[in-house]
Amino acid sequence: MLKLVKESEGVVGPGEALIELGNTRALEVEVEVLSVDAVKMAPGTEVELVRWGGEKPLEGRVRVVEPSGFTKISALGVEEQRVRVIADITSPEQEWQRLGHGYRVEAVFILWRGEQVLQVPASALFRTGEQWNVYAIEGGLAKKRAVTLGHRNGLAAEVVSGVKEGERVIPHPDESVVDGKMVVVKE
Repeated sequence: MLKLVKESEGVVGPGEALIELGNTRALEVEVEVLSVDAVKMAPGTEVELVRWGGEKPLEGRVRVVEPSGFTKISALGVEEQRVRVIADITSPEQEWQRLGHGYRVEAVFILWRGEQVLQVPASALFRTGEQWNVYAIEGGLAKKRAVTLGHRNGLAAEVVSGVKEGERVIPHPDESVVDGKMVVVKE
């Protein structure tokens, strides 16, 4: 039994639920995601389930991206279009047997994975027209570099060209940073 809907005696109407039954050994994860993110997912997309209370993340796979969205008001009062994504837990049952119906987990969807990916913090990027740029540090000077980007998320971006491995870039450059300006690196 998952939930007792009707706790005490009384009149029960036709079709009214009394209890919820379910198999807690066959849990699924239901996640509400923004519709702009849902379009990037499909059945089979890898999922990491984190902050669920266990020692390590659990693995899962998307089973269904529901075909219709709904409007929800965010914590900041913004209307958002959301879509439900259903994922199955693929980690061995003994790793997640303490989870139960209605428990909270956070889902990280793996939309792309690469080996030996050169990346820069998203905070180091700025645009000049349509071109992405960074300020690299060369001999104590800030040097503006055009970069070609690959995959991006909110925290980092894959660099296809423009900087090389080991080169330092300036995170959070403000308007005082210009090409050729002397910079001091603080460790």
